[in-house]
Amino acid sequence: MTDPDKLRVLLPHWIEHTGEHAGEFRGWARKVQPVQEQLLAAAQLLEQANGRLQEALKTLGGALAQPHK
Repeated sequence: MTDPDKLRVLLPHWIEHTGEHAGEFRGWARKVQPVQEQLLAAAQLLEQANGRLQEALKTLGGALAQPHK
């Protein structure tokens, strides 16, 4: 498998995982007021990173199903 094809398998997982963390940060921001601003900012940065990862995936031609081992 080529490196670009490996990324086409990995990127969707990274995007999903990063999105989950952003959601967790937002949840904790609602619960712990002293760090709300920092956690919301971190969540926003993760969402921006996800946008870049989605652009990269699109450039590579979209997701590729993970091969069976």
